[in-house]
Parts: sequence; C-alpha cells; structure tokens
Amino acid sequence: MKAAEAGIWKSTEMRRRLAEAGLEISAGKMSALWTGTPTTIRLDDLDVICAVLKCEPTDLLIREQEKVAARRPRKAAEATGGTVVTPRFGRHRSVPPA
Repeated sequence: MKAAEAGIWKSTEMRRRLAEAGLEISAGKMSALWTGTPTTIRLDDLDVICAVLKCEPTDLLIREQEKVAARRPRKAAEATGGTVVTPRFGRHRSVPPA
C-alpha cells in the first residue's frame, strides 16, 4: 500500500528506486517483498525501503499475534499428553569420572 501511495505500481520500479538508494535486491527477494510474504528482512534494508517510501517501519510491519502464540513452547503435560514426570534425586548418585 505504501508503494502505491508513493506512485510505485510495479515491483521493477520499486527495485530500481531501491538500487538508486544503494540497496540491490534480487528478483526473488523483491517478489517476496512485493507480494507481502517475506520470510526475513534486514533492518538496514528496512531503513532504505522506508527512506524510498518516505514512511516509518511501523507503516510497513503488521503484527501477527497468532504466529507469536504458536511459537510459545507448550507445557510439558500438553506435550506428552499426560502427567508430568519429575525426577527425584536419590542418595545413590553416580560419581563423575575422574
């Protein structure tokens, strides 16, 4: 949307403007940025993109709370599907090798 607001309607035009600003992007990476599905982006690159589009990073980034929630580790009981087994430390411990 920010590219369209800046009058940039084609990814090739955006790629050209980024190159003029000092950021060379491959066609594959540009395609991912243009379609809105980039897997990663360097903060330095984001700065150049924002300079070209005359916007702030928050204008380009969208929070995806469901993806954040999916990354949280599950509790041990949920992971095993049952009760949590906790080790009990006895008196008969082995001695580390000398």
